[in-house]
Amino acid sequence: MAGKLMHAVQYDSYGGGAAGLKHVEVPVPSANKDEVLLKVEATSVNPVDWTMQKGVMRPILPRRFPWIPCTDVAGEVVAVGPGVENFKTGDKAVAVLSQFSGGGLAEFVVAEKSSSVARPPEVSAAEGAGLPIAGLTALKALTESAGVKLDGSGVGHYAVQLAKLGNTHVTATCGARNIEFVKNLGADEVLDYKTPEGAALKSPSGKKYDAVIHCASGIPWSTFEPNLSENGKVVDITPGPSAMMTFAVKKLTFSKKQLVPLLLIPNGENLNYLVNLVKERKLKTVIDSKHPLSKAEDAWAKSIDGHATGKIIVEP
Repeated sequence: MAGKLMHAVQYDSYGGGAAGLKHVEVPVPSANKDEVLLKVEATSVNPVDWTMQKGVMRPILPRRFPWIPCTDVAGEVVAVGPGVENFKTGDKAVAVLSQFSGGGLAEFVVAEKSSSVARPPEVSAAEGAGLPIAGLTALKALTESAGVKLDGSGVGHYAVQLAKLGNTHVTATCGARNIEFVKNLGADEVLDYKTPEGAALKSPSGKKYDAVIHCASGIPWSTFEPNLSENGKVVDITPGPSAMMTFAVKKLTFSKKQLVPLLLIPNGENLNYLVNLVKERKLKTVIDSKHPLSKAEDAWAKSIDGHATGKIIVEP
């Protein structure tokens, strides 16, 4: 496809929010060694995407401008590079792109074979594209950091379902409008975070938490600590400076209660595990909304607004 152009969405500098996105025509990339070229069928927008645009990760990310954001994609293999034996032209795939390369808000994208997995017919492109960052974060937080053994927003709706696969008692927090939705995902107890009890994270049944998957921001350690069991831990998926300080203090003082910062390194094997759970209908991707690539700024703005129920999907 050398020389062909594709529609893509990029930004040229830090800041600007949805208004900073630009629709452009750029060359279709080529699949190099150990890479596959995908015709994108769906991409999901994650908070980390617009956080990078705000400059929170400068100067590390983005690595360059202009920058085509988003890393979670599903699509059809249209070309394979040298060394790729697990895919052929016409295969359907789900891939998580490196944060150092991005490229998901486009009609075509290249992905490493090691971070791409087959997408069975039972899993739609939108379901697959919603999985990588949110699903892998929830999986790692539960299995590696919280020690849950599985039997079989974004992160929150996967975390509730995965925790129930591990036969755990789940207390979740959300806004009042989503209480029934979260109960239907399997949560045993649901707190409205705007009530005094919800803001204090107190379990209605009086239970203490063995593990808390902290998906929000701005909640201090002092709120978590009285609600934790003797060896309870808080897994912070977006740790800031205060969280890192708490982590260090708890380690240095040999506290039984711990704060654990989570660093996600995407893993193809784990992504395949999640895709198969969706195939078997043991896990579902909840879709908040779908937007055409030509209106990607609407998806971007909706994610920044922070009130989506499930994944925000962009489809070329």
